[in-house]
Amino acid sequence: MDYSPLIEKRRQRLEELEVLIAEPDFFSDQKKASETMREHRRLKELIDNWATLNEAKQQLSDNQELVKGDDPEFAELAEMEIPELEAKIEHLFSEIQYSLLPRDTTEDRDAIIEIRAGTGGDEASLFAGDLLKMYQRYAEERGWRFEHMESSPSDVGGFKEVVCRISGEEVFRYLKYEGGVHRVQRVPATETQGRIHTSTATVAVMPEAEEVDIEIKADDLRIEVCRSGGAGGQHVNKTESAVQIWHIPTGVYVRCEEERSQMKNREKGMKILRAKLFEAKQREEAEKYSAHRRSLIGSGGREEKIRTYNFPQNRLTDHRIGFTSHNMAGILMGQMGDLIASLQHEEMNERLAEAGLE
Repeated sequence: MDYSPLIEKRRQRLEELEVLIAEPDFFSDQKKASETMREHRRLKELIDNWATLNEAKQQLSDNQELVKGDDPEFAELAEMEIPELEAKIEHLFSEIQYSLLPRDTTEDRDAIIEIRAGTGGDEASLFAGDLLKMYQRYAEERGWRFEHMESSPSDVGGFKEVVCRISGEEVFRYLKYEGGVHRVQRVPATETQGRIHTSTATVAVMPEAEEVDIEIKADDLRIEVCRSGGAGGQHVNKTESAVQIWHIPTGVYVRCEEERSQMKNREKGMKILRAKLFEAKQREEAEKYSAHRRSLIGSGGREEKIRTYNFPQNRLTDHRIGFTSHNMAGILMGQMGDLIASLQHEEMNERLAEAGLE
């Protein structure tokens, strides 16, 4: 398919945005200015990639001609560059296709991740902790900011439940595939006969919601403060800083006690509550997707088994796309790039077909 007409439309839109940005009162509306600058950045990247793609295609054509030439030294050098040029062209073409797709506004959002220990008792809580570390290391690798929001530690050093927030560039675009049931197969440290146990943890990945996304009325909330539980010394025993929030119409409950400040706990709790309510709204909208795409990004529920981590064989399998890696240890250390790229590629093919851009 020739993308030139679509690129030209994007180029015209970029010029319109540059006129807007040059206006004296452009930053008077900070939210609108931020959205405009984000769109400008995406369009400029698209136009730059298109120019680079055409240059790479021309260079590949030139090299292919040189390979057929009479000078063996030039032919050899030209041939050595061809695989790199082909890989560059494939990558750029993929990025351009993605940029031309209808924009999912949540992909630019920060993400709130909730991990809960599932079946498997203590071993499940330890696995929940492993998943938390995996996301934290992946966030560090991408230069994102990782923040603990709330947690309920287990007695063995894992988590019954833990919530974190990851902020940065296009966080939800990369992490939205993680929602569902993660299964682990390994020999627990307490197992004396070397038997492999199967445990699970459930993950929910929610785009961080803004106030305009979800209207929460004060009358719909019941907020209570209480003393924080768990370790924390004298401060925890004396200060009622923990916050519990109920959203009465939906029954959604949030508790936050990570901070010493009641105000900060309330602020974090409201972020989690807003994200949960927004997730429910998104889940309804997900029904509009094709069945295949919905299987990739999930419905927001926690019942879909998406992945198995097999420790004895150092093997990770993503059941949605049949992806298998024998670098499971590396992935748990945050090396999630190939896994996520495979999921993105599968979803993009589906979206390209839906948009008629194949």
